[in-house]
Amino acid sequence: MNTFSDIKELVSTLKREEKLISEMFSKRKKLDYKLSDAQELVDFDENRVDFLTERNVLRKNGNLLELDDDFLEFFEKVLDVNEEINLSYIDENIKNIKENINYFLNETNENRKYDYLRLIKKTFRKMGIITLKSVVDLRRNIETTFKNEVNYKNKKLKLENLDAKRTVVENLIKQTLQLIDEEETTFFNRGLDEELKRIIVALKYQLGECSHNLIEIEKQIINFLNQIKIQGKFLEKLRKLKYLKDHFTIEAETDIKQVLAHKNEIIFETKIFEPLNVSIDLLRSDEKAFEAIKRIAKNQQNRKLFKPVLADTISDEFLENNVEQEIAIVLEEVRNGFLATSDHLFNFIINYHFGKNVTFNERVTIFCQMASQYELEFKIKTDFQISNGVEYALIYPK
Repeated sequence: MNTFSDIKELVSTLKREEKLISEMFSKRKKLDYKLSDAQELVDFDENRVDFLTERNVLRKNGNLLELDDDFLEFFEKVLDVNEEINLSYIDENIKNIKENINYFLNETNENRKYDYLRLIKKTFRKMGIITLKSVVDLRRNIETTFKNEVNYKNKKLKLENLDAKRTVVENLIKQTLQLIDEEETTFFNRGLDEELKRIIVALKYQLGECSHNLIEIEKQIINFLNQIKIQGKFLEKLRKLKYLKDHFTIEAETDIKQVLAHKNEIIFETKIFEPLNVSIDLLRSDEKAFEAIKRIAKNQQNRKLFKPVLADTISDEFLENNVEQEIAIVLEEVRNGFLATSDHLFNFIINYHFGKNVTFNERVTIFCQMASQYELEFKIKTDFQISNGVEYALIYPK
């Protein structure tokens, strides 16, 4: 694996390829950054892309490119735009402090003791910043999850997992304070100088801010989970109402008519749109209004006026009165004719003159329509007959 020879080569490479790296970093959440797009930003010099790939700045996957995880994590951490909450890092810092405190207490050489003390101070400074950033990221992820996650179950599950991370941060803060105030009193009695004292005071202030924010975050999570629960119950009721509506039983099984009759919400009112006219006195006296008028007038001057194209004269043949006649089958007339006979319905319709050509299948359809629409006016027998493969009941007028 090729690496950069020194920091100078690394910085110069990042400077030379800043367009490509900046573009890829801005689109880091997309998984389809194409190699052809990258080549445009390096003047179609494939060697420059290969150089970055060989030194693990970029990773190539077929025809796609992406930033290496180490560089991506470095850029996100420096620019403070990473969204992942790394709680293990805080825990590692606590363990690192405990280890260096033991080394400090066991060391007899003053120079080496100072080196351990310097590492402890550095770690304490980082812990306050990291914990604050974790709390900020936690709040942002909670709000983003509640607003943007569309799946009800995943939204609830993600909020519960974020609440678990909140508990972890809270425990890590308690461990840090316990480390300072209770566990390592011997170290702080021996090694507490003015700089370390200032660092500890600043750290306690930062951890106090984090604790107050965690209390608000806990309230926020409880509120969001309650809203999700209420929304879930509402959707469940809505699905049940839709089920009843689709089965045409909503009015029989609910009191929806009575409930809606007592509702007077504004949402049921007709929207009234009223024009907002600017005062004439304001247009005359206000300088900003005058500037706006001039700007609008200038925009109107730049508009192109299109002359409407006149259509051709309508042909006289389209203005002629053409009447098309179609013979319609009126079931009521057929019923009246049938009631005046003593024949059964099927035979009557088969021999009925409709004024136009009606096929056998169409006459069977008319028979079914007559039997269903006027069954109260007919006498339906239990006897059946068959004609052209169609079995029908004998129906007579009452």
